[in-house]
Amino acid sequence: MILQKENKILRGKAEIVANPKSADIKSLIEWMADAMFAEPDGVGIAAPQIGVGLRVFLVAKDFLRGGTPGVSAKGGSASGGEERKKNGRLVFINPILKKCSQKKENDIEGCLSVRGVYGEVKRCEKVTVEYFDESGKKHARGASGLLARVIQHELDHLNGVLFIDKAKNIKKLT
Repeated sequence: MILQKENKILRGKAEIVANPKSADIKSLIEWMADAMFAEPDGVGIAAPQIGVGLRVFLVAKDFLRGGTPGVSAKGGSASGGEERKKNGRLVFINPILKKCSQKKENDIEGCLSVRGVYGEVKRCEKVTVEYFDESGKKHARGASGLLARVIQHELDHLNGVLFIDKAKNIKKLT
């Protein structure tokens, strides 16, 4: 179950993961993937959104390929499949934002923890993030456009910030 904005866990600063390769972290990642892929519009999820105050977030790979989350390239449903849960995600453990472009861009955001609410958020167009994967291997990754936006959104979750704290022109859909 994905926590909603009223839950205090979403406002806390998540703690560093001591051992990215641990069985507990592997279980957490599976739990997060189940929650993210169960939502038709789930493109990213942070551990605090499922009640765990650790510095971990996931991004759906089908979103990166320009597809619609939960729908395969052939148009069939891809949600829930074991292949998609295992190979359909990027895992970021103990992520650190290393670079953020001076050029910013406004775009509409929503959130699985703030259902039915959307607003314009100004974010860096490009970022570089350092993180560990679930094998404990360290990576540095550059991102631009929508991936950069998702990374910044999920990093905010790890710091107790919701998009509505930064958004303008907030609209609630009924």
